[in-house]
Amino acid sequence: MLESNWFKEYTLVNSIERRGQYFEEFELGQSFVSVGRTITEHDILAFAGLSGDYNQIHTDVEFAKTTPFGQRIAHGLLGLSVASGLAMRTGILEGTVLAFREIEEWKFTKPIFIGDTIRVRLEVVDLKPLPRLGGGMVTIRVEVLNQHSEAVMRGRWSVLVASKS
Repeated sequence: MLESNWFKEYTLVNSIERRGQYFEEFELGQSFVSVGRTITEHDILAFAGLSGDYNQIHTDVEFAKTTPFGQRIAHGLLGLSVASGLAMRTGILEGTVLAFREIEEWKFTKPIFIGDTIRVRLEVVDLKPLPRLGGGMVTIRVEVLNQHSEAVMRGRWSVLVASKS
């Protein structure tokens, strides 16, 4: 009896329909915008602990006052990591992405401050079938925008996405 209940739960969890698009469903020029996420002091301190990057520009209020920004800023890689999560929240890659393959031409254009709310705008710019890998490469232009719709970072990501078959 215990084995059959486990099997039923396993089957249910693994049979949930995917939300993401398959490679064949992507189109050049297709665009998506994520929900927003506010960057907190906790995010910055947790990222410093996780990465080991305790640079004073991120962690020292008094030091940060002496910089051109006048206050602490989020790690650039924290912003990039949050952007990746926001891209996933659009649902377009959920259950269909096989691998994050490349980041190209990435630019950090403005700082992200504590209290800024960021979102991502995604646009499909290239599609390359890779049938031997079971899908295709989707190249996406990514802009990370703050609450003023200013780009704080931008570049291109390439992801391997599963085919329908």
